[in-house]
Order: sequence, then C-alpha cells, then structure tokens
Amino acid sequence: LIHFAKRMIKAILIFNNHGRPRLNKFYQYYNESQQQQIIKETFQLVSKRDDNVCNFLEGGSLIGGSDYKLIYRHYATLYFVFCVDSSESELGILDLIQVFVETLDKCFENVCELDLIFHMEKVHYILNELVMGGMVLETNMTEIMTRIEEQNKIEKEEAGFSAAPTRAISSIKNMNIPQQIKDMKLPDLPQAIKDLKM
Repeated sequence: LIHFAKRMIKAILIFNNHGRPRLNKFYQYYNESQQQQIIKETFQLVSKRDDNVCNFLEGGSLIGGSDYKLIYRHYATLYFVFCVDSSESELGILDLIQVFVETLDKCFENVCELDLIFHMEKVHYILNELVMGGMVLETNMTEIMTRIEEQNKIEKEEAGFSAAPTRAISSIKNMNIPQQIKDMKLPDLPQAIKDLKM
C-alpha cells in the first residue's frame, strides 16, 4: 500500500478521440465552466501529439502550467489522462494508468467506451479503489479486484432483498388470476336475480 503526504493528483480525465469526456474527476475545486475549459485544453494538448512521442508533457495553463504534468495513455478510442504534481514520477503514474485500465478490462471483459458511459458508478468505484482525494491508495491489482468482488457480492445480496417485492408480484402474475376467475363456477346471474325477486 502506497501513501503520499500531499495531494499528488489534481485531476483524472478520460475522453474519447473527439474530446468528449467519459469520466472526469477533479481533486481540486473548479467550477463547471473551468472544468469544461480544462478538459478542452487538455484534449487539445494531448490529441495533437504523435503516438511515437513520450506520454507526458507540461500541464496546460488552466490546470497549473509548469507546476503540473499531464501523463496519459491512448487506448483505441480513449485517452486516460492524469494531471499530477510536477515532482511526481512519470513512470509511476503510467503504471497506475495501466493498473486502472487492466482492472477495468477485468471488470468489463475488454472495456470499451460504452462501458464507461453505461456503468459510470462502477467505473468511479474502481477509480476510488486506486485514488482518493488526489492520493494513490492502492496499486496492487489483486487487492483492487478483491475489493471489487466484495462490493459485487454486497450488491447482489442487496439486489436479492430489494427484488423480493418484484418476485412476489411476478409470482402473482404467473398465477394467471384472470383465467382462474373465468374458470370459477358462479350461478347464472339472470337466474339468481329472478330467484331474489320471488
């Protein structure tokens, strides 16, 4: 387990090849407008770089300039970008990105952009197992997967409790009550009415 005394990560951004954000986690306050500008600036800085150059560069002016670095990896249609303190190890953060992506791969069986869109809560949960408050919590994938499996087990147990009313309704629907009502032998109503008049 690795602990850092100061907030080393300022932001984690994931966006696609067109600059559309798929996940953004800021560990320092920025209003919505500033966040959008940072994402746009970061995308412009990272996307124009050739694939054969190193995966880190000085942070954009909006995120802190030379005091921060952008460390990124480009996988298929997604950019994974960590904005970190300039004193941070580039290779350490590249490894952290790799652990994050491999964990996503294990959880979603070949993660793709749609997984990030439709399973946003789970992606945030996975990220929070690695980084919280701008500090790295865990880099061991086995430990991270253990926590995720524990969370999945809890969610399944909770789903079992919350699904009980649904199962009860489903059971009632399966009883085919309308057909049972039709099959009931009731007295002929016109005859019953005549009998009441007498």
